[in-house]
Amino acid sequence: MKDDRLSQFRDAHSDRSTAEQVPDTAQTRAPAYRLAFADPDFMCRDELRPVRLQLELLKPEMILNERGIESTVVLFGGARIPEPANRASARTKTLADLSHYYDEARKFARLITEKSMASYGREYVVATGGGPGVMEAGNRGAADAGGSSIGLNIVLPHEQAPNEYVTPGLCFNFHYFAIRKMHFLMRAKAICVFPGGFGTLDEMFEALTLIQTDRMNKVPFLLFGEKFWRSIINWEALSEAGTISAEDLELFRFVETAEQAIEAIDTWPAT
Repeated sequence: MKDDRLSQFRDAHSDRSTAEQVPDTAQTRAPAYRLAFADPDFMCRDELRPVRLQLELLKPEMILNERGIESTVVLFGGARIPEPANRASARTKTLADLSHYYDEARKFARLITEKSMASYGREYVVATGGGPGVMEAGNRGAADAGGSSIGLNIVLPHEQAPNEYVTPGLCFNFHYFAIRKMHFLMRAKAICVFPGGFGTLDEMFEALTLIQTDRMNKVPFLLFGEKFWRSIINWEALSEAGTISAEDLELFRFVETAEQAIEAIDTWPAT
């Protein structure tokens, strides 16, 4: 097999393989003897946190670069919103009533993925948190269109496996929320937020804050479900109190349907 590496030095894979075949002695069994990069216990030490942060930033970035993915469309939304066919299993009547947003998320993801495929899957690639509910709908819609989609999962005590519609080669798992959030936004060409809970609110306000403070470029920022969002956040009260500027209310738009979202993205002001 051709060696495409630029370095003339022996590669890490070879040394790791060689180290696994050394004689079994008291010295080779000692933790101190293990290669540092192949020692899970060492890599999980508190002092190695900066290294782990860097690795979580690098691994998805390298894979996305290798796949040629240049931009994404991010879907945030509640894990507890069921598919309409399963609305009877919803924990509350409100969640059951919100189930139609599963279909809107799925339809939107299908439409935006069809747009993505015009650029050979490099632009406008759907990215979700990789879980159930709205996230599943987003990845499912991309699969409906025959395209790829990204899932940015995170290890939680009660977390499930990634939903089955995430493209396997683009399914990532994180330990650090902060690095996961960076990957959501680093390539984002549009952000769509569906009804959700603490996690959705956290992701939404993090992104709005970055845009408001010019730490991130302005992108189409769409909130699905005006009635829901106005019922839980008094946006105008924030402006009237002076805690945000009146212009900040123009950072986002409300939409109800997938078609409205596509139109909003296509007509979003450039400035």
